[in-house]
Amino acid sequence: MKFVEIMGVPFLHTDLSSFVSTLDDDIRQQKKAFVITANPEIVMKAREDMKFMELIRQATYVTADGIGIVKAAQLLNKPLPGRVTGYDTMISLLQLANKKKYRVFLLGAKPETLQKAKATIEKDYPDVEIVGTQDGYFNWDDNDIAERIKKAKPDITFVALGVPRQEKWISENISYCNSGIFIGVGGSFDVIAGTVQRAPLFWQKLNLEWLYRLLKQPSRWRRMLALPRFAWQILKLKARNST
Repeated sequence: MKFVEIMGVPFLHTDLSSFVSTLDDDIRQQKKAFVITANPEIVMKAREDMKFMELIRQATYVTADGIGIVKAAQLLNKPLPGRVTGYDTMISLLQLANKKKYRVFLLGAKPETLQKAKATIEKDYPDVEIVGTQDGYFNWDDNDIAERIKKAKPDITFVALGVPRQEKWISENISYCNSGIFIGVGGSFDVIAGTVQRAPLFWQKLNLEWLYRLLKQPSRWRRMLALPRFAWQILKLKARNST
């Protein structure tokens, strides 16, 4: 496998189709995999928080969730094939699970969002076996979620707790389970449930999905400040590498 390191974060050199095929191989071989889909915000957080960086480097795979990562890789002359987002990976894995009757566990989101997402998955992917659910409102230090997942033996566990909670939860609990894919998917349950709309394809093709989200949710502006800071760091790296 080929990896491209950007500011200390090792990104897997892959496209969506190849990545899902890799995860399918892991499932069939009963391997464990910890998946992080990282955007510039996550890279900046890791750069400023060494504990979070250590956690990210524990992951089996880190993929480029965000056009900023892809553009940064190009600028640094270490190009990546393209974006591999959490939402797109989740949908592709659900399609795979529907085809191969894989078992799935859903963890995260508000109770009503989780139930809507579960109902949508059951309708759209009838051959997926949902072996358990848990909303994101639980006592972090006193719960039986990992034990329930271990007993349920899902092939894929989707963790929608937001960054960095979902990555922290996976890193703390994946060791309890014998096999399976554990992937942080952020707000994907909300999109599947229909409570949040993903950017239309037009915006996606222009690589302006981040702007669409900001216009729809202006409260995200503080988080978006990571983008210019990330761009500045990449430009400094490029200049340093050019000398």
